[in-house]
Amino acid sequence: MSMTTASLYERLGRHEGITRITRELMKNHLANPLVKTRYENSEDLARVERRAIEFFCAGTGGPESYSGQDMLATHRGMNISEQEFMTVIDDAMDALEKCGIDTPTRNDVLAVLWSLKNEVIRV
Repeated sequence: MSMTTASLYERLGRHEGITRITRELMKNHLANPLVKTRYENSEDLARVERRAIEFFCAGTGGPESYSGQDMLATHRGMNISEQEFMTVIDDAMDALEKCGIDTPTRNDVLAVLWSLKNEVIRV
């Protein structure tokens, strides 16, 4: 299957690859002084990771179902700033690069993440 016909899910390495990327992303968040307290103070960090894996799998064309709330409901009341949003995207791009994801695929993920900003920032 060529890169042009492979789904984003397949280009990210399917469930296994997305799990690896998400774990790297969580490490990045926990090491990042701008957002780490949001994750350190989570009541159930393992659940946050599971939901993130589900979200990325389902949202990139995989067969998995997402069992969490929509983005707006998830982030409502968190008062996430533009700087925090950009930091999370930077952490995601770093995780993708560390996991060997090619530039065109990283750009596709960036476009998806950027499209969610109105459902995350200051809601």
